[in-house]
Amino acid sequence: ILAEDKHQPIYKELVDSYNPQYIAGGATQNSIRVAQWMLKSDGLNDATAYMGCVGKDEFGETLAKCAKEDGVLTHYMQDETTPTGTCAVLIKDGERSLVANLAAANNFKPSHLETEKSKQIYEAAKYYYIAGFFLTVSIESLKIVAEHAVATNKVFCLNLSAPFI
Repeated sequence: ILAEDKHQPIYKELVDSYNPQYIAGGATQNSIRVAQWMLKSDGLNDATAYMGCVGKDEFGETLAKCAKEDGVLTHYMQDETTPTGTCAVLIKDGERSLVANLAAANNFKPSHLETEKSKQIYEAAKYYYIAGFFLTVSIESLKIVAEHAVATNKVFCLNLSAPFI
C-alpha cells in the first residue's frame, strides 16, 4: 500500500523494536539490481546505473551505499526538503506486505538529466527501463530519455503494470 499519515509511525517502530535489514529498493531499482547480479555472473561488473530522487538524509546515504555494494552506479537527485522514500516490508508466516512511503521519489525533475554526469550515464546506456510509476512523477524526464533512445536506436522499456496508472 502507499503510506498515508496513519502509517508513518510504523517506520520508527520497526527501527526501534526490530533489527531491520536495508537494501536499495523500489521496483525499478530492484530490477536494476537483479540485472546487475545477472550480468555479474557473466563477468560484467558495474554494467548498470540508476537515477532517482532521494532526500539529503541518512536513508539516502544508505540507499546509495547498498546500491553500490550491489554493483549499481547511482546518480541520485537530492531533494533538500523532502526525506528519502522508505518501504516497510512486513513478513509473517511467509506472507509479505509492503508499506511504501514514496516521499522524495516523487520529486525527480528534468533538470537532473541536464547534469554532466546524468548525460554521461544515459548517453552511454544501451537499454532503458522505466517503471510506470514515473508517469506520475515526471513525464518530461521520461520523454527526454525515450527520445534519446529513439534517436540513437536503443531499447526503451516502460513498465505499465502499476495499478494506479
